[in-house]
Amino acid sequence: MTPPSAKPSSAKPSSTASPSQTSRSAASPAPSRTYWCSLAWLNGTVEPDVLVETGGDGRITAVRTGVGAPPQGAEPLRGLTVPGLANAHSHAFHRALRGTVQVGSGTFWTWREMMYQVASRLTPDSAYDLGRAVYAEMALAGITCVGEFHYLHHAPGGRPYDDPNAMGHALIAAAADAGIRITLLDTAYLASGFGRGGRGEPPGRQQSRFSDGTAAAWAERASSLRADENGHARIGAAIHSVRAVPARELSPVAQWAEERSAPLHVHLSEQTAENDACQEAHGCTPTRLLADHGVLGRRTTAVHATHLTGEDVKLLGDASVGVCMCPTTERDLADGIGPAPRLERAGATLSLGSDSHAVVDLLEEARALELDERLRTRTRGHWTAAQLLRAATEDGHRTLGWPEAGRLEAGMLADFTTVATDSVRTVGPAPRMAAEAAVFSATAADIRHTVVGGRHVVRDGRHAYVQDVPAALAEAIGALH
Repeated sequence: MTPPSAKPSSAKPSSTASPSQTSRSAASPAPSRTYWCSLAWLNGTVEPDVLVETGGDGRITAVRTGVGAPPQGAEPLRGLTVPGLANAHSHAFHRALRGTVQVGSGTFWTWREMMYQVASRLTPDSAYDLGRAVYAEMALAGITCVGEFHYLHHAPGGRPYDDPNAMGHALIAAAADAGIRITLLDTAYLASGFGRGGRGEPPGRQQSRFSDGTAAAWAERASSLRADENGHARIGAAIHSVRAVPARELSPVAQWAEERSAPLHVHLSEQTAENDACQEAHGCTPTRLLADHGVLGRRTTAVHATHLTGEDVKLLGDASVGVCMCPTTERDLADGIGPAPRLERAGATLSLGSDSHAVVDLLEEARALELDERLRTRTRGHWTAAQLLRAATEDGHRTLGWPEAGRLEAGMLADFTTVATDSVRTVGPAPRMAAEAAVFSATAADIRHTVVGGRHVVRDGRHAYVQDVPAALAEAIGALH
């Protein structure tokens, strides 16, 4: 890669093919293939001896049960094969913080200062390098689609690059070259706080790279984002938070997403300080503010939703929003445990994200949802393994705008992953309990295969395109410190 440059540039990283040109794209044409699964998770149950046939369009053409041995030409997947995991909330560059922010004490707000330091050093080149390595790490963890909550738009000082979306295009290219799908959730981040009367405080020096100034300017830039011809990337929208988008600017962002039938995500009530400041500025909770400005709806996903009132829960449930829980980040930052069971009962749909990438492990996120709730309530069994897997697969894909992914059925995208059932963590249970073993015992280290669009991206624990993922991470992260 070329060294980071302070000069804004429209060029993509010099060694990066555009997503439409790369032969590794998750949706690039693939030959028809047949996979034989020793165990497969089909519509909530574990079935043995399953044949999955895929076509040249990267979709599943047939699923057959009771096929006792791999037919000639079929690729065997030994373990439990489940639909590909959907990481519904990611900030790729936060991966560079792992280890450094675990030193000493502090809060979300002290963590944020360290995040700003890393953000200040990123260029389109280094964003690509880091993104490609992080997305490859995700593929190794069984993740086939990521929702990238992207707010680092401009050059240092806030000056646009020649290509105003150079940073976003770098991430789209990075996902293609790591072999996974991406929904780029282009994020409006316009203010540093509520300001007097809720009019918004101008962005500070550390946030200048994030801000387009107004929702209209954000929409103009976001409208020029290019996805790709092969279909591995989709574009959505995000409101960073009610503290970063003044109330008068909320509706235009929501309208932009509505006009495009695009996903709309928003950080919501992650911190009690945000709730208190919103009450002072607007006399209501952040959830009520979003509701009053037309932000809540079926394509909206609230991320975290940790500190909610009873009315907040009802507003979110009545609007049938999605709620993305990120338990490993929420506990790493000492944020708290959100009311996930109450939200689900009220009508919200749950998904999962790795957020700051304290770890990249959707199986850990799934079990943490249940185990954290056990600690809070001192009772067990809030969700079954099947329900948690559905949050990590089908429901996660739906919240990212990929309703044709997340199930092992004919006509669905041929995106799936295989969890080892013979590792030191997973060996022992009867085959019918393989889903329980995967959710409550397995880790990302137990992912054996990852297939995206019918292509092997990870085979026997090795990435097909990024030959040495740890080395790629070390090089990309080292360049930022």
